[in-house]
Amino acid sequence: MKVYLLWHVHELTDDFGTHEDEKLIGVFSSERKANETIQHFKNLEGFRDCPLDCFMIDAYELDEPNWTEGFITVCS
Repeated sequence: MKVYLLWHVHELTDDFGTHEDEKLIGVFSSERKANETIQHFKNLEGFRDCPLDCFMIDAYELDEPNWTEGFITVCS
């Protein structure tokens, strides 16, 4: 069974520099429901000022790891 995570991601520049501003809008049982939510959110304050491609839908299998390898941390 899959779930669909709906994200809104855009670049934000502030006093600390430029970075990605990520918002998890919700987790949905179908891609259709996630797309319906985009139709609602695209007209709300803040969201309407961003291009539609700032909305992203990621599908994940339930009970399956999405991250399959280790990681390293690099400090500078």
